Amino acid sequence: MARFVSLLNWTDQGAKSAADTVNRAEAAQKVAAEMGGSLEIYWTMGQYDMVAITEFADDETAVAFLAKVSSLGNVRSQTMRAFDADAVSSIMGKM
Repeated sequence: MARFVSLLNWTDQGAKSAADTVNRAEAAQKVAAEMGGSLEIYWTMGQYDMVAITEFADDETAVAFLAKVSSLGNVRSQTMRAFDADAVSSIMGKM
């Protein structure tokens, strides 16, 4: 499974309905599961409102999930592919 880290900020729409953030997160977790993936969300202080960690079978599914969630208009995301130590060791072995 490919892992991704997303830095999330509420849009104006998302901030106006901030009280619903946990419900929205639970709905997004269900969508991720339906797409064969998983989603963990952490609410943060500072520059970003939330950090999400997702896992999907491939990059394409991750992009489809993020597009679906973003299309609802509550968050904007910056997403990075993340690699664990085993994956990085394999990658570095190709140098």
